[in-house]
Amino acid sequence: MKSEKLKFFLIDFNGNTYIEDVNKLENIFFSFPGYKNHNFHTGKNCKILKKEPISFEKYKKAFDYVIEEIKKGNTYLLNLTFPTQIKTNCNLLDIFSSAKAPFKLYFKNRFVCFSPERFVKIQNNKIYTYPMKGTIDASIENAKEKILSNKKEMAEHTMVVDLLRNDLGIIGRKVMVNKFRFVDKIKAGDKYLLQVSSEIEATLPNNWHSNWLELIKQMLPAGSITGTPKKKTVEIIKKAENYERGFYTGIFGITDEKTFLDSAVIIRYVENNSPFSILNSQFIYKSGGGITIDSNAREEYEELIKKVYIPN
Repeated sequence: MKSEKLKFFLIDFNGNTYIEDVNKLENIFFSFPGYKNHNFHTGKNCKILKKEPISFEKYKKAFDYVIEEIKKGNTYLLNLTFPTQIKTNCNLLDIFSSAKAPFKLYFKNRFVCFSPERFVKIQNNKIYTYPMKGTIDASIENAKEKILSNKKEMAEHTMVVDLLRNDLGIIGRKVMVNKFRFVDKIKAGDKYLLQVSSEIEATLPNNWHSNWLELIKQMLPAGSITGTPKKKTVEIIKKAENYERGFYTGIFGITDEKTFLDSAVIIRYVENNSPFSILNSQFIYKSGGGITIDSNAREEYEELIKKVYIPN
């Protein structure tokens, strides 16, 4: 893949867009399967030394509001997220260098992302998306069987797959689910997790490359980090969370604007609240999970905290 033909793009949760030729990027580093624009490794073993999440009481207030909206029929699945203040032994560039993930992004000392989740990939006139919903500690006995047989996880994953099928149908045709609920093993700090994904495919118009950005934006925000129905669920999210997601749960990607595009969802995300001060950096880790009518507040709160990790 020739870098002189590539463009990098970044779209935040609210749809604000940054786009630039790869060779013109300054203080922006990224990695995709098969391509990266950097060649360094600090060798540091970055760890989170302290977590200061919101209180359970504050989380439960938002959770209860979401459950009431579900009971009213205004949403069926909603991804509820919150920021956790963290202390670490590394700076953002160290974290970017040491974290292991298929998709990584360091953006101008403002944030770093080490995402396991692809958003969409385009090869020629085919578009693929890989919704990821369902996580379990791999050390649990019969973990794979338990996550795949869990009724709540099954319902949540099915709803996200249906939402992404509809999203692909907005911009493509011949939508089909190629793989339903396959399991990947990923490193999560000092342990391993099993995560459940699906693969969905559609056929794009032959001229997709002439308006690729508009097509991608029609699918945003990503279904896996919002919920269904999307428009109303996003309204509820903003009221329930009452904070700015910013770049978190947006997307970033690369494209040659001819035959290829790859992109990832901005999850597993550390933000620097003081990006212009090296000595007084204040790091925020944003995380969350899907809420359905069968969700338990305490379990969802604990999952939000467990997702605060650096995958070395």
